[in-house]
Amino acid sequence: MAMAVAQEQQQRAGASASSPPRIRILDSAVVRPSPLPSGSAPPECSLPLTFFDIFWLSVPPVERLFLYRLAPDADVPAILSNLKTSLSQAVRVFYPLAGRLRLTPGTSNRYELYYRPGDGVAFTVAEYDAATAGGVDDDIDGLATDDPREVARIAPLVPPLPAGGAVLALQATLLPGRRGLAVGVTVHHAACDGSGSTHFLHTWAAATCARADAPSPPRPVIDRSLLADPRGLYDVFCRPAPATTADGEMVFFKAPADQLLATFTLSKDDVQRVKDAVAAEAARRGVAPPRCTSLVATLGFVWSCYLRAKDDTKAMATSAARTGGDRARACLLFPVDHRSRMKPPLPDNYLGNCIGPALCLAPREEVAAAGAGGLFSSCAAVAAAINEAASGIGTSSMDAWGDRIIGVASSIGMLSVAGSPRFRVYDLDLGFGRPEKVDIVSVAKTGAVAVAESRHSAGGMEVGVSLPRDGMDRFHKCFADAIAAGQNQS
Repeated sequence: MAMAVAQEQQQRAGASASSPPRIRILDSAVVRPSPLPSGSAPPECSLPLTFFDIFWLSVPPVERLFLYRLAPDADVPAILSNLKTSLSQAVRVFYPLAGRLRLTPGTSNRYELYYRPGDGVAFTVAEYDAATAGGVDDDIDGLATDDPREVARIAPLVPPLPAGGAVLALQATLLPGRRGLAVGVTVHHAACDGSGSTHFLHTWAAATCARADAPSPPRPVIDRSLLADPRGLYDVFCRPAPATTADGEMVFFKAPADQLLATFTLSKDDVQRVKDAVAAEAARRGVAPPRCTSLVATLGFVWSCYLRAKDDTKAMATSAARTGGDRARACLLFPVDHRSRMKPPLPDNYLGNCIGPALCLAPREEVAAAGAGGLFSSCAAVAAAINEAASGIGTSSMDAWGDRIIGVASSIGMLSVAGSPRFRVYDLDLGFGRPEKVDIVSVAKTGAVAVAESRHSAGGMEVGVSLPRDGMDRFHKCFADAIAAGQNQS
């Protein structure tokens, strides 16, 4: 498996003869779980995919990139060695992530996460080739910026999943001048959701620091039997697996060549201004205000800006034609964690998927309207979708999740959301400080927007957006205009 990872990394690093490799592979290893106190490896296990897991089988893996600044006197060999050793300790606790997805033997549509002693996680060490690096834009300052960056510059910093059903891969890349370190993490969503994958990362971080005064994260709960399926939703959600290449690698979307990735930040005050504008507009209309949390305010704000940045005339005409002349609608899709809503509730540290879709549908022209009117419509729709998602758990509405998403996506399109501020990605200290920047690179393939806590200000939010250059310019203008308008109204 290590050789397959190295070959795939070299192919990703160099796109063509005229575009030489920009990174050089230094080491490609398989990191196995460190031994248990008894001296043995974790036991063989087969975790059957639940109905929450199977929902994600055909979705592209989640690719996160953590960019760290290194001190001028940093002992780089010691840092890399510590990352590898501590990874082995974290994988011991999360040993199913060292396994692979496979069809359960003797079945045609039952999948499982299978681990056996000897399995491990692909861990690649690389560095930018000084002779082919793109200059200052490829150092820590150029990469850890909010400004638009070409996805092609970032993509080699996240590893592919090895062929054969692997669900986790990691890569540490030294940036030019060894002033920075990029840590790329790729996780197959069918193995666990964002809560589980970031729980693993925080466990890895705790192992790298190993401070006596630092509390260790709780151990994951590895028990899929906790999630019953009385409605038979596994068979409802199970769809054909993604296509594979000759060597078994899953085939997913690729980002367009001109795709950019940028980050937009709302300060705590910006978020509060959105909440105030929504409350004032509700009072003006004489209606009860929606429950406008910081997340609701952020999603509503970004959704409204995103629609305004698009070619609304063309989009509305297309949507109206598809829906038989009805008013054009817009859709926002985002995940909701249901651990506390299951009967019985699942532990917060349950390792697996337990998220369902919240589907916002609203008139496009209302959501895209500038000012308080657009913010009220978008935030009200987001709040209503959360209520609908929460109240639908355990009811027949769950049966229609997949068909409803596919139907909406094919008829009017949708904007989806990845990440959560609850994951605390900027607390991920791997022994040499907090990250300078965190990106979900895979949004360039899925068309989603990424949400996280702001690294600039407490209580703020940051949103990663991936668009072609002209679309990015329009979104930037809409976002800046909306922020300025809110500040002028306060």
